[in-house]
Amino acid sequence: MHWKNLYRGFMMGICDIIPGVSGGTMALILGIYEQFIRAVSGFFSREWKRHLGFLLPLGAGMIAAIVALSNIINLLLEAFEQETFFLFTGLLIGILPLLIREGRFRQSFTIRHAFLIIGMAVFAYLVGAQAAADESSAAMQLGASNSWYFFISGWLASMAMLLPGVSGAFVLLLLGVYTTATDALSITNPDFAVIALVGSGVIVGFILSSKGIRWMFHRYPTYTYASIIGLILGAAVVIFPGFGSGSTAASLLCLAGGVSAAYYMSLKQP
Repeated sequence: MHWKNLYRGFMMGICDIIPGVSGGTMALILGIYEQFIRAVSGFFSREWKRHLGFLLPLGAGMIAAIVALSNIINLLLEAFEQETFFLFTGLLIGILPLLIREGRFRQSFTIRHAFLIIGMAVFAYLVGAQAAADESSAAMQLGASNSWYFFISGWLASMAMLLPGVSGAFVLLLLGVYTTATDALSITNPDFAVIALVGSGVIVGFILSSKGIRWMFHRYPTYTYASIIGLILGAAVVIFPGFGSGSTAASLLCLAGGVSAAYYMSLKQP
């Protein structure tokens, strides 16, 4: 049993409830991204028992973070929005050296990779900007006629959660179910219908998306890493809050802390 995955899953779970930062990004920082994708893909095969020791503590940590901290993260963002998003921006920027190293860009980088980075950055920016613009819209409530929509939303969000730089929370915001989904995780008043629908969609999305991502890493590793770099650059632009709503000094310290933490943790991985 990989007991270290309890804290790794907890860190990933924190990211998955924050619009703008993905659990996949944290998996990259922690050095377990490709192993995570391989385990999720392999779990839905005949060799599923081999991956239980990796996935069970990881999943337990993620669920614990999502249930325990979903409301706390929202409060933190309300009280220290600028400083918190500076920290998240730093985490995204600090992982770029790892991606450049893992993608072997010094040996394989071409103009096609550059265009791919630009294209994916624009895509991530447009999706994120639209989600941010829709954040203040009224939350969709679950009913008999739209239950399928919550399932599809969980499916699409899980596909985003597996990709570094693409936030599943942003996808839920874009689809109008983020507030309803996070409110459903209330410890005192959980909404099990919403949890079941969104959660089952997440599971289905994991099954299908993990296999596609694993195939991409195997067949086109440099293109895949170039795509991830573009997604992260676009996400960093979206979540960068600018100055004016908080302490400039504290925000810069959070930015530096995020860059340093991500750089240190990612480059220390084997």
